[in-house]
Amino acid sequence: MRTTRDRIRHAILFEAIGLVFLIGGGALLTGFDVQALGVIGVVSSLVATAWVFVYNWLFDRAMLRIRGSVVKTHPIRALHALLFEVGLLVILLPFIAWMLNATLWQAFLFDIGIVIFYLVYGYVFNWTYDRIFPLPEARAA
Repeated sequence: MRTTRDRIRHAILFEAIGLVFLIGGGALLTGFDVQALGVIGVVSSLVATAWVFVYNWLFDRAMLRIRGSVVKTHPIRALHALLFEVGLLVILLPFIAWMLNATLWQAFLFDIGIVIFYLVYGYVFNWTYDRIFPLPEARAA
C-alpha cells in the first residue's frame, strides 16, 4: 500500500499536470474565458486534490478487503477512474454552474468534456505513475 508521502506526491503531480491541460485546452476548445476556466480549474484542482487522497485511500482499503491486494488490473483501473470522476462530478457540478452562470444541465454538458479528458488522463497518469513509482508489492514480485 502507498505511504502518505507518496499519496501527496501523486495528488500534486496529477493536479498540476491536469490543470495545465484543462485551462489551455479548455480555452482553445470551448472559447470560454481563460480567467473563468482558471478559477474553475484551480477550485476544481483543490477539491480534486482532497478527493483523490480520500478516494484512493478508500479504494485501496476496499481492494484489500475484497481482493487482499492493492495491485490493480486494467479493468480495475478503468473502474477506479470512472468512480473517481463520478464522485468528483457530483461534488463540483453546482460550482461549475454558478461560475459559468449556467443551468445544472449546461454545466453538466460542459463537465462531460472535462470528465472524458480526465478519464483518459487519469488512466494514463496512474499507469505511468505506477511504472515510475512502483508499489512495494510490485517491486517484490
